[in-house]
Amino acid sequence: MIIDIACAVFNVLFTGLFVLGLAGLLTWVERKQSAVMQDRIGANRADLFGWDPKFLRPIRRLGLFHPIADGLKMILKEDHVPPNANKALFNLAPFVSIFFALIAFAAIPFSDRFVVGGHEAAIQVAPMNVGVLYIFAVLSMGIYGVFLAGYASKNNWAFLGGIRASALMLSAEIAIGVSIIGVIMTYGSLEIGEIVRAQQSSPDDLLLGFLPKWGIIMQPLGFIIFLAAGIAATKRIPFDMPEGESEIIGYFVEYSGMKFGMFMMTDFVETIVIAGLTAALFLGGWHIPYFYPEQATAAVVILQALVFILKVAFMCWFMILVRWTLPRFRYDQAMRFGWMALLPLALVNIVLTGIMKVLVSG
Repeated sequence: MIIDIACAVFNVLFTGLFVLGLAGLLTWVERKQSAVMQDRIGANRADLFGWDPKFLRPIRRLGLFHPIADGLKMILKEDHVPPNANKALFNLAPFVSIFFALIAFAAIPFSDRFVVGGHEAAIQVAPMNVGVLYIFAVLSMGIYGVFLAGYASKNNWAFLGGIRASALMLSAEIAIGVSIIGVIMTYGSLEIGEIVRAQQSSPDDLLLGFLPKWGIIMQPLGFIIFLAAGIAATKRIPFDMPEGESEIIGYFVEYSGMKFGMFMMTDFVETIVIAGLTAALFLGGWHIPYFYPEQATAAVVILQALVFILKVAFMCWFMILVRWTLPRFRYDQAMRFGWMALLPLALVNIVLTGIMKVLVSG
């Protein structure tokens, strides 16, 4: 009982600190990545309240103090509430958005199962046999936070931005859900841990003699659809019309201070969730190609967690790379892309997967 409680507390703390810590770090990664792509130096001016000793200058030059400065700025800025706003819903909206984004990561495993004190455990907050459905359902609840923010502001432009964001998220999340069906058909499970285990191939079971059975190889079309729809669901460029500067009708146009920061943090947390799902469903999760441990020792579990974290970090970086490479879509283009391209392709992927399974089994 004590071991179970200790494992649960550790998993909650580890997952929460990982997601929130990486979300804060991604603000720095985005700044430096944009600087690299625009041939600039990037953020490198923030210091510790004017204290600039020599041993901290390399950190300052890298701009690593900027995430801390951003957090302090959001905390200390005035929290303005419009006089005509529905104050209860206005204050609730950012908490709804970030809450559902955070708990979505609960079903994503960092490692395989291992035994500690005679009890089976895993670095996963909530192992469940319907993990894929859970994450899909929880992510869809984030639409309420976006819509509430626009509605509660009692601002026509914010309300229009909330409707736009809700419609965009809905079109993207339907494509995400349909694209995952191919993965479920291929690996025969709704549990994310089981899907990851099914992607591990024995030395005699490699595709073409050398390829692991990762989702990106077994479901290449599903991977492309999932990643494109995932980027759209996070409301990032090229799908950031609901909050684009040129639109001036973002759903959080009336927000300031920490509530505005929570909406910004939600976008980064959603990016991490999509990256975690991509790593688990398509990149083998914690698996290392051609590495077949006989048992889950402490060293193996730590290595698995590090490998999974590296895959998540890589996917986050790749999504930021896309964000600074492609121009913004028009709203009608983004909606057409979701309903007329991603969704039909996801349905085609289901048919192709079914045909391949029949051919292979026959």
